[in-house]
Amino acid sequence: LQTISEFLSDASVPVLLMDIKGDLSGIAAAGAVNDKLTERYQKLNLEYKPAAYPSELLSLTGKDGVKLRATVSEFGPVLLNKILGLNDTQGGIVALIFKYCDDQQLPLLNLKDFIKVLQYVGNEGKAEIEKEYGKISTSSTGTILRKVIELQQQGADIFFGERSFEVADLMRISDDGRGMINILRVTDLQDRPKLFSTFMLQLLAELYASSPEEGDLDKPKLVMFIDEAHLIFQEASSDLLEQIETIIKLIRSKGIGIFFCTQNPMDVPASVLGQLGLKVQHALRAFTAADRKVIKQTAENYPETEYYKTEDLITQLGIGEALVTMLNEKGIPTPLAHVMLCSPRSRMDVLTEGEILNILNQSKLVSKYNQEVDSESAYEILTEKLKEAAENAPVETRKKTKEEPSTFEKITNNTVVKSMARTAGNSIVRSLLGALGLGGRTTKKKSSWF
Repeated sequence: LQTISEFLSDASVPVLLMDIKGDLSGIAAAGAVNDKLTERYQKLNLEYKPAAYPSELLSLTGKDGVKLRATVSEFGPVLLNKILGLNDTQGGIVALIFKYCDDQQLPLLNLKDFIKVLQYVGNEGKAEIEKEYGKISTSSTGTILRKVIELQQQGADIFFGERSFEVADLMRISDDGRGMINILRVTDLQDRPKLFSTFMLQLLAELYASSPEEGDLDKPKLVMFIDEAHLIFQEASSDLLEQIETIIKLIRSKGIGIFFCTQNPMDVPASVLGQLGLKVQHALRAFTAADRKVIKQTAENYPETEYYKTEDLITQLGIGEALVTMLNEKGIPTPLAHVMLCSPRSRMDVLTEGEILNILNQSKLVSKYNQEVDSESAYEILTEKLKEAAENAPVETRKKTKEEPSTFEKITNNTVVKSMARTAGNSIVRSLLGALGLGGRTTKKKSSWF
């Protein structure tokens, strides 16, 4: 794919590469002559001329590249539902949230905004929103919140926000007339497939939505290479696969070309594989029965040929060799061809830290996208709204007024009752003391029968 990218750039076609391992970034530096390269070019009757290509380094994290972002609003409710894997009821609540934010002019820029609105919908603002938009299930909002947190745990916070990347910046031509090669460095995303697939789907959707219909162009406006394509498809739901298939079908009329790159052709669903006109197949090795089954299925995806036994040839291909088929001018697949590929003229290795820094210093996009922007959004607006509501809440002033005495108090405060109580109390005390033999002495002589 490095060689194809070079030819596209020479033809003034911009390219977007996914650099999973870090070595594709070497396209920004010229290659070095060695015996193997010289021998390869001599076999092809070509002259090897090392060349560096105009490149822009991109990144989702902002490390060693132009930072790519998109807002939650740009992502939209449909795609967000599919990424989160929500059911119809939960998806309806997400659509309601987007509608409410549009009506109330609450910008949804990042996941913090979305979570704040979700919590508001399920608590303080529930009565207000249900009156206008209908019943909301608290259990559903809780499920959505858990799904969003799961997405956050894969680092999605670094992707959602401002400033949003403009896809037009991928379609630039360098000063010397070559297509700019945009290298998305995703070496740190292999263990976060959901974040990678989230970005790719948003990018495809944005390219499709923002690009006008072009019809049959002489050359594409942009070509994308999606390396390690299994990272997109391995966790995709059936709805998500349907969305990808639809975009792939329709995006070609927008002048956008897409290559899916993977070591195992079975990583790409058949519904998507059937939409790809150009196929380049390198060697596959059969070590197990499962491997042989994959090779057989792969061979069946290519046009039949009387020149090769495709199933056997796939396992015999050497380094730099491939089987190639494409669509001709009439849209008919060409016969399968066993070819030898020329090596890239750029470096087939990683860039040094100094070379990366030099590219970033010369970039026209770093200053545009790498500054943090924290605009007022739904989080700040709702937080202020709740704060004002709390401050303006009516405070009960409790006056110290004398309360009406109770019936018991009226009785106990009566003078006659008090006197009777004292007399009865004294009598009781005297009786108790007498019974205990503790009564006081009396001077009066007791009367007796004797």
